[in-house]
Amino acid sequence: MSSKIIIIAGPTASGKSGLAIQLAERLNGVVINADSMQVYKDIPILAAAPTNEDIKRVPHKLYGIYDASVRGNMVEWANRAADEINLARQKKLTPIVVGGTGMYIETLEKGLTPIPETPEEIRSSIRKKEKEIGLEGLYEELKQIDKDTASRLSPNDTTRIRRALEVWYHTKKNMTYWQQVPLKRFFEPAELTKIYINPPREALDIRARIRFDMMMKNGALKEVENLIERNLSDSLPAMRALGVQELKAYITKKCLLNEAIELAKLHTRQYAKRQCTWFNNRFAADFCYKLCYNEDKNFVDDIEKTL
Repeated sequence: MSSKIIIIAGPTASGKSGLAIQLAERLNGVVINADSMQVYKDIPILAAAPTNEDIKRVPHKLYGIYDASVRGNMVEWANRAADEINLARQKKLTPIVVGGTGMYIETLEKGLTPIPETPEEIRSSIRKKEKEIGLEGLYEELKQIDKDTASRLSPNDTTRIRRALEVWYHTKKNMTYWQQVPLKRFFEPAELTKIYINPPREALDIRARIRFDMMMKNGALKEVENLIERNLSDSLPAMRALGVQELKAYITKKCLLNEAIELAKLHTRQYAKRQCTWFNNRFAADFCYKLCYNEDKNFVDDIEKTL
């Protein structure tokens, strides 16, 4: 058992989960999820969640903790992840955090914003207002509430303009105020060992395509059919998982199956590219593996020697 907290980051289909399991077996560890889609129990195939065999090999935490109807959020995840890490350490287990959601991982590294999570009714009211007065109207309102934040944002930055207004309506304090409040830190940098799997784009693309074909064989289409039967809103995070909307388009007769599959593969490739860009710019790893991970014992040995 290592006293360190191990964080494994990288793009989808790079082999992160395999490395996490091997390290957990070697170090008497527990694997803790840091993927924003693997928290949903209704899409284990499309989210590439751990298999029953994986779970038998080593303990896994924070997988499948939400129903697809729930809007999971980073704040709740971070607090639950910190609790799981501390519990693992109390039990003399090595916590191994693994995932491809950069903001989740960065939260554990650097801390959590003190801004309270915005209720859905406020988010809905801002979206409704945007339909009435347009994004330009929202931006003008933000300038009246928080000119400093407005000056830093593009008038076309829909996401951040909405967010700034949501925070104001929920807390009655603007983003400028909240950005001056210190982050809530969970762990010190010295407690973390950070691993980054960063394979060549071509190799990653091949693995992602093969994996999606396996998802189709394993029942991905049925997963989406079950979601459709529940009439869930397309705005829910689980409904935005890679492959869900593409296969939904086929099921609802808006495209052919091969078209849906190819589009899902394209979107997976684009997502992996965005992940790599994010981690390359914002994740300072202690170890970097330049291939898709595939049970490389030497790499596991190298990591273990430094813990």
